[in-house]
Amino acid sequence: MAVLEASGIHVRFGQRVVLEDISFSVQAGELHGIMGPNGAGKTTFFNVLTGRVRPSRGRVHLDGKDVTSLPSHAIAALGIARSFQLMTLFDEFTVQENVEVALPEFRARGFDARRAAAGNEAFESAAMSVLAQVGLAEKAHFVAKDLSYGERRALEIAVALAQRPRVLCLDEPTSGLGSDGTARLADLIARLKGKLAIVAIEHDMEFLFHIADQVSVVHWGQVIARGTPSELKANPWVQRSNLGRLQ
Repeated sequence: MAVLEASGIHVRFGQRVVLEDISFSVQAGELHGIMGPNGAGKTTFFNVLTGRVRPSRGRVHLDGKDVTSLPSHAIAALGIARSFQLMTLFDEFTVQENVEVALPEFRARGFDARRAAAGNEAFESAAMSVLAQVGLAEKAHFVAKDLSYGERRALEIAVALAQRPRVLCLDEPTSGLGSDGTARLADLIARLKGKLAIVAIEHDMEFLFHIADQVSVVHWGQVIARGTPSELKANPWVQRSNLGRLQ
């Protein structure tokens, strides 16, 4: 059974149809990429998967459970974590504190949790374990705003991982990164692959084709091609598009 599955997703805003009959699934340990031109409906579909937009029709299932009507915080609690194209970090918090406040047991303490958790060894240990996964353990006590842009991207992924998700959704993770930052991010995602399901919207086609197991190409609110990177490179539509340069 797929960890995350969407079937027959249709979204319209007023008279405008944004998504039309999109189906999608990702298996445990799989990285499924979503790509397409601006305005194709990728982000809207991402928002449907994570509960920020409710579809006009169609269903979303997480581990077989229908989560279509649940709010985003409830879906997150069930196991879907996401990053955003525009980063949402606590700039004045340390790197470690940013991760701690995302821990489920930390959030259970309420809005005064940051003060209550000061010196809590269990929280510190959990946060440091996550930071080690993304290569930021040595910068645990840096203030988030003092990190480089690439390190902030890694921290945002750490914040998502701290929620212990079954599915990690990444929205344009290479946005704003140079070639070195993109290479480091590719290494990080490669280390995460197989440990959880990953869904990634990405504009960098070469990056996505390098890391993905499956890729869905979205255009005009529909999936117009889907397959492995090798299959898509051989697809006639792909060959006629800018993707053909990856041959």
